[in-house]
Amino acid sequence: MDIRPEQLTDDVTLRLVDPADAPALAAVHVENRERLRPWEPYRPESFYTAEGQRERLEAQRREYAEGRLVPWLLVSGGRVAGVFTLSGVVRGPFLSASLGYWIAADRQGRGLATAAVERVCRIARETVGLHRLEASTRLDNLASQRVLEKAGFEPIGMAPRYLHIDGEWRDHRLFQRILHDDDPTPAPPAVGPSPSASASS
Repeated sequence: MDIRPEQLTDDVTLRLVDPADAPALAAVHVENRERLRPWEPYRPESFYTAEGQRERLEAQRREYAEGRLVPWLLVSGGRVAGVFTLSGVVRGPFLSASLGYWIAADRQGRGLATAAVERVCRIARETVGLHRLEASTRLDNLASQRVLEKAGFEPIGMAPRYLHIDGEWRDHRLFQRILHDDDPTPAPPAVGPSPSASASS
């Protein structure tokens, strides 16, 4: 998969992660720690360090090379403005993946989440070759649900005790977006340029 950087606005770029992003990613996680706590699983203290993020990014690079995950950052002026991920990429008759994302507190309310989700959907169809994306939110995460609906996702049900989030098994609302109805084609080569090779802009 050869995924290139995409300019969302004059000062915001959607691009693949790079190990050099570890300090900036750790910093934005620290800054947004309390705000993200209700929506995320338990994070060990090492998660909030540059070394912990570097190890995580290296693992994501391996999964990307294997065609199982696509990890992006929104970056603006050397700062991380958001995180977007396609995980659990499945080929064959399913051609699906799960979308996860969040926007830094100081960049919310500017339409970035919706614009980035729409761009990720286009890349998922045209470059990754997927038929469908799914996403889930806690029942009370209305802001994220609005983003998904504006980006063309439709609610498909509710999953009781779906994910262990903020210390408890939480009910989640499930969404999906069908990207196309073409017949499945052979999978593209799993190994492409590494995130670091595609990250320059």
